[in-house]
Amino acid sequence: MSAAAATAAASYSLVRQPAMETGLLEVSMGPHHPSTHGVFRMDVRLDGETVVALKPVFGYLHRNHEKLAEGMSYLASMPFTDRLDYFNSMTNNWAYALAAEQLLPIEVPERAQYLRVIMAELTRLVNHTSLVGFFLNDLGALGTPLLYAFRERERILDLFEQASGARMMCNYFRFGGLRCDVPEGWLARARAVVDAFPRFLDEFEKLLCENEIVLARTQRVGVLSGAQAVNAGITGPMLRASGVNYDLRKVDRYGIYERFAFRVPLGSAGDCYDRFMIRLLEMRESLKILDAALRDIPTGPVMGNAPRVFKPAASETYGRVESPKGELGFYLIADGTTKPYRYRVRPPSFINLTVLEDLCVGHTIADAVVILGSVDIVLGEVDR
Repeated sequence: MSAAAATAAASYSLVRQPAMETGLLEVSMGPHHPSTHGVFRMDVRLDGETVVALKPVFGYLHRNHEKLAEGMSYLASMPFTDRLDYFNSMTNNWAYALAAEQLLPIEVPERAQYLRVIMAELTRLVNHTSLVGFFLNDLGALGTPLLYAFRERERILDLFEQASGARMMCNYFRFGGLRCDVPEGWLARARAVVDAFPRFLDEFEKLLCENEIVLARTQRVGVLSGAQAVNAGITGPMLRASGVNYDLRKVDRYGIYERFAFRVPLGSAGDCYDRFMIRLLEMRESLKILDAALRDIPTGPVMGNAPRVFKPAASETYGRVESPKGELGFYLIADGTTKPYRYRVRPPSFINLTVLEDLCVGHTIADAVVILGSVDIVLGEVDR
């Protein structure tokens, strides 16, 4: 090329190809179908594909749960608690029953205490199994992991149906115990499910935990430090994945959890991979509790000395349990009538969701979907 031609080409390049000036792009993701992460929207501001700001938007599933409960009897609210975290109705029931039982001197029989633990830990298996399946679905592993997870979930839901008559909205707990005893042969069927579960976990871990795509998409993504988690009030597996040793089954020892030997798995990095692994490890600990509870459960009644008309004197209380998603608590104010003066829910999904922007800023929009999946929310208890 001649010198003149080179000069002309350079001049053309300077004129025709100026530096690109780009602005920020605002994207509204959602609301989505409840079969994903619920009717939830993320308003995301992007610089290219990098998240620079994110605003969670909810309210699409609001049902006025708390205010409705103040207009009905204490017991009438029990089936409504099923609709909070509709994956985990048993632990929802327990948290509410625990709060109400502190308003009156009520003793829960031994058999009912064991069955409460059994139902709660089976519920933890249901939640964590489903979460891992959905999380891998968010990563792009469509089909196999989720179907494997739901196969195991169905076996536990069958047990819930046999015990309570319902697969998801169980309405099984009562103040002072349980609505009814489990049917004949139920404990043996539960034992068979528990004994077969480790094989599923072994296969799942072998398939997923060292998968290079899973590692690349989850490690060092959505890091939450222990200090940040504590300051934000984060609880449950999300808190423990950040290395904070806090589990209400150990701290409060509610029910009869002090009788069972189990450890509290902890993460170190606080990233999406740790949050994924904590769920797998917690399922193994739940199996230890279930093994001991099914072995030691006594015979006897499942209902204690709760009065037929629940009418506590003026007082207030807060009852909480370690639900699969974190601390689920109920704050009740009694005024001497058959209805609570104030009924307030402390939902782990809502609290854990508050750090979503902090986790996503600096990552790509594709990473934001994975981070949301690792938080494990259900909109039923976010929109109370």
